[in-house]
Amino acid sequence: MDFEPYRGELVAYCYRMTGSFHDAEDLVQDTMLRAWKARDRYDPTRASVRTWLYRIATNVCLTALEGRARRPLPSGLGRPSDDPGAPLTPDFDIPWLQPFPDARFDIAVRADMRLALVAAMQILSPRQRAVIVLREVLQFSAAEVAEQLGTTAASVNSALQRARAALADVGDAGEVTEPEDPEVNTVIQRYMRAFEAADVPALVRLLTDEVVLEMPPVPLWYQGSRDYGLFMRRVFDMRGTGWGMRRLTANGRSALAAYAPDPGGGHRLHTLQVLAVTDGRVARNTVFADPRVFEAFGLPGRISSDEFRRER
Repeated sequence: MDFEPYRGELVAYCYRMTGSFHDAEDLVQDTMLRAWKARDRYDPTRASVRTWLYRIATNVCLTALEGRARRPLPSGLGRPSDDPGAPLTPDFDIPWLQPFPDARFDIAVRADMRLALVAAMQILSPRQRAVIVLREVLQFSAAEVAEQLGTTAASVNSALQRARAALADVGDAGEVTEPEDPEVNTVIQRYMRAFEAADVPALVRLLTDEVVLEMPPVPLWYQGSRDYGLFMRRVFDMRGTGWGMRRLTANGRSALAAYAPDPGGGHRLHTLQVLAVTDGRVARNTVFADPRVFEAFGLPGRISSDEFRRER
């Protein structure tokens, strides 16, 4: 019995449940181990292998989430800061939401994995998270989900309605354009050029008026193109010009690995930035500086200037 073809989608499922890529990988490994040990008890007349694996993964996730704090983004913890010069003090006591490295797994549907939605799902109970992902993302029937959760179809439908209501203000995933869209590609290319040149006015022109900038594990965040620009001016004053940018994707959205100029030569990895583009403008930038996130994306810590020139 081969479980490996299901690993990628199970990791994505456990990520949606937990908000942590590293936890998701561990939970799927636990799922695979449990399935292997129970393979002799699997009954193909009751469920497909895929449905059976999801039942095991759901139980593994629900057990792991018992008593565990939700994983937020800074924008989910309070009001935006109005001080672009505020100290950037990280808070490592908060279990921050992590991005999902798209290149690691071949997953068909990623629209539902955008950071804002995964963060919003953290306000739901673990069972509500399971219901909305299993029903609306993975398209299991109410009866199948009821079997997976050990409940009734009526209870599943009731939980689904409550989950939908709780997530109503997150908006439709279609509002944020996919990274393959030509308009998005143009915006991202312009953003990269402006960032590499430390051109703050050019960056600001690419932002929506109410753009959100947040930087876990720093708990503060900013809203509005003015404060975004003032903060970026601070960053460039501190780190200088001549940055290097690498493009990738995370959570089904455009992402950039930002490399700051190194006084000793070359460029050193600074942040991973996950951008959401709406109507031809950057509407949100979630900036990660966690070394574990860099590791998950396989990002080199240092790149020579020659390497960047060859990539252009």
